[in-house]
Amino acid sequence: MKQTITILLILFSVTCLRSQDNDPIIGAWQSSTEDGQLMMLIITQEHFSMTYFRLDPAEFIATRGGKWERLPSDSLHLTVEFDTENKESVGMSANQMVTISGDQMKGESYTWSRLDDGGPGALAGAWLITGRKRDGELSQMTPGARKTMKILSGTRFQWIAYNSETGEFFGTGAGTYTTENGKYTEHIQVFSRDNNRVGASLEFDYELIDGEWHHSGLSSRGDPIYEIWTKRSKLGL
Repeated sequence: MKQTITILLILFSVTCLRSQDNDPIIGAWQSSTEDGQLMMLIITQEHFSMTYFRLDPAEFIATRGGKWERLPSDSLHLTVEFDTENKESVGMSANQMVTISGDQMKGESYTWSRLDDGGPGALAGAWLITGRKRDGELSQMTPGARKTMKILSGTRFQWIAYNSETGEFFGTGAGTYTTENGKYTEHIQVFSRDNNRVGASLEFDYELIDGEWHHSGLSSRGDPIYEIWTKRSKLGL
């Protein structure tokens, strides 16, 4: 009987591991390279992004990301949507083994330390911009190959503008964020277009309306913005 219970517990654990909604890989992770580059990895239920950077002096180095799914073998199947170091890899897929023990995750190249488990933020997930308001007029946007994605764990964020067909990359920013009293605040640690923006904080009003994220305030250049973001899972993308 004891052996039967043990086998059932093992099977239950493996089943839980393969459910992407509850997969322990979801959340934010950090690591570093031998030459001192920092790495931040954000993983949501279906998407991921990884960014290489330095803080002192501030320097954006590279980013890549896309979609993932858990295979029956418990390895990960990754499909690349953007890669600033090798745009030829966009559209390609590969499998990778990872093992998680406590708050440590070991991949084929790096060992990662957990920053959060994906919660508890209401904004956690992968979003695509689907609307902008200018001069009081709302214009709807249908995401295609040209995408602007914002991917968030419970405490970390990254936005990326890219073309998932041509491999073109247009810009990214990343760091930590908080949501309090209807205010969404980004603390910038990475900004590909201008390293001088690193260290700044940007505060926005935010509201979830019918599952869509309404986001308004001033951009990093001081321009007024009103954006609407929709979860990729809702769009089926």
